[in-house]
Parts: sequence; structure tokens; C-alpha cells
Amino acid sequence: MAESGLDSLRETHPLTIQWKAYELRPEGSPPMPPEYRERILAGWPRVQQMARERFNVEMTRPGLKNPGDTFLAHTGGKFAERQGLGEAYHKAVFRAHWQTEQDIADPETLTKIAGEVGLDETAFRQALADPELAAEVRADEHWAMQNGLNGVPAFIFGNRYLVSGAQPVEVLRQVADRCIQEGLVDD
Repeated sequence: MAESGLDSLRETHPLTIQWKAYELRPEGSPPMPPEYRERILAGWPRVQQMARERFNVEMTRPGLKNPGDTFLAHTGGKFAERQGLGEAYHKAVFRAHWQTEQDIADPETLTKIAGEVGLDETAFRQALADPELAAEVRADEHWAMQNGLNGVPAFIFGNRYLVSGAQPVEVLRQVADRCIQEGLVDD
């Protein structure tokens, strides 16, 4: 069974995926208000149910231990993409955060994940401090802000259609088919 809507969509449509960095709560964000935290916790059983039913994925917690502290994880993602292992790295980071409650703000945790997906751990550790990769993360975040994106997941099809939120794969297929019909992408 697929791990995500994109995995399911890939079963019927050829995809070219370009990952963009986006921090829900970047450094310097004010603390999460208790009432917002409570809303997340109250809705969590429904999120778990959707993940289980749609993707056969068990999500343990809403990831509130280090909410939004993902800059290094995104920096590592830029390095992984350059090495051809971006998708494997992103999926491993998601699993670490949402399923095994690992601290993805911790460089040692990220380095271990990098090694598990086949990245050189020494080079990865150095990449976490690479100002060029950090600038790429900031550029992605700036792009998102300039384009009015303020949540995840967000999928942009054919540089025209935005699908925001954890939508059923049927919605993703409809948008992909529309892009094909309009000649925005090859089928």
C-alpha cells in the first residue's frame, strides 16, 4: 500500500516531484498557544484514522515535542536531493518524526537517518552547516511566502493548480488529469 497520496498517484501517473522546504514554525516564531495545541490534540484521532485508512500508516503523535523546528532537516533534504536520495531521505524523516517520535531537530538523529538511506554521514554532517544549502532552504520559504502558501502539504500541478492539505488521492488524480488535458504536462 502507498505511504502517501503522491505514492498512490504515481501508480497511475508519471510524476516529476520537486520538493520545497517549508517550516510551519520557523525559528523566532512565538510559542504555540495552548488553545492551538489543544485543537491539534483534539483532532489528532481523526488524522490518525485518515492515515491508517488511506495509507496503512500508523502515526503515533501529533509531533508537538519540537513543532516546526525543521530547518536542519530541510537543509539535509537539499543535500540528499543533490545526491539523488531526496525522496528516500524525506520519507525517512517523516517516519522518524510522525511514527517513531525522533527529534528531527537534532543533527545526530538526522545524520543517523541520512546513513540509513545511503548518504555518507560525514558529508551529510558537514552539509548541515553549508551556507549554500541553508540559502536554498530560505529561498524556498521566501517563494512559498510570495505565493501565499501557508500550510503543508501543498501540491502544485503543472505550475498552475494548488492542492492544499491531505486530500484523497482521487483529488490528486483529478488535478493531474486536468493538467494532462490542458497540455500543462505530458501524460
